[in-house]
Amino acid sequence: MSPYIDGIGSKHMNTIEISRMSTIERLQTMEAIWDSLIHENSEIESPEWHRDILAARKLNIEEGKAEFISIEELRSKRSR
Repeated sequence: MSPYIDGIGSKHMNTIEISRMSTIERLQTMEAIWDSLIHENSEIESPEWHRDILAARKLNIEEGKAEFISIEELRSKRSR
């Protein structure tokens, strides 16, 4: 039985198959998915809490209160 077919016959990829893909294959698959979503006519509405967070971050930037770190600093924090 193919790992892409469920009992109903619809196609999907499971996490086992995804984990067997190379990093490049996974990135290419993600890019293809994003490209397909961009060209869809239906639009998914962002939740209100998301707008609130973005507005607060924008206000911090405009008021000069935002703090930014370099990618090196981020990597250093993640490795701790």
